[in-house]
Amino acid sequence: MSPHRVPIVAIDGPAGAGKSTVARQLARRLGFTMVDTGAIYRTLALAARRANIDWDDDEGLRRLLDDGFSLQFVAPPPDAPSEAQRVLLRGHDVTEAIRTPEISRGASVVSARAVVRERLLELQRSLGRGAATGAVLEGRDIGTVVFPDAEVKFFLTAGDEARARRRHSELTEKGIEIPLAEVLADQQRRDRADSERALSPLKAAEDALLVDTTGMELDAVIERCVQLARGRLN
Repeated sequence: MSPHRVPIVAIDGPAGAGKSTVARQLARRLGFTMVDTGAIYRTLALAARRANIDWDDDEGLRRLLDDGFSLQFVAPPPDAPSEAQRVLLRGHDVTEAIRTPEISRGASVVSARAVVRERLLELQRSLGRGAATGAVLEGRDIGTVVFPDAEVKFFLTAGDEARARRRHSELTEKGIEIPLAEVLADQQRRDRADSERALSPLKAAEDALLVDTTGMELDAVIERCVQLARGRLN
């Protein structure tokens, strides 16, 4: 690795596999910056909805990205490192607004549009390589498209029901009451959309470290990923 190039840890996988939590804790343990690429697509879906732009309107999305898409990540305070980083859209906190089931579906739609992938690819790369000591990026095509040369690649997965239960618990904690069966069905639709899309489909990189989180305690998943990452980085 070039002395001027910071290391990249790529974490891919389907919804509910634990990517965001693992990425946040892995970044903290390694002293790296976390870049939540999924939040980028979610924020774009929210911005499009608020601007009355259809999620499959390529020209509208292009205008939005060129003229009105100002995104910022704010790290948690030093005394609360376990908190999630905040996401700001044009200076307004949208951290919770981008986590609804509707915006999750919108993120899958906009992320499949070529104009979106092209415009956001360099943004993701600049956020990663611009980190001071290194970066952890999580999404669905980080190790295959965004950073195919990442120093460490993970593919986190879990069984359908385990992932749906995790998502259902997250929504319930936020006061969003949706039947588990509906969460599972929505997840399966999103899995199909992400895996079958022609552009940058969800799949594991050939050299990714596969971690199945089914039945694993979160702390155990984090510890395993920390040890594997340190082994690769060293």
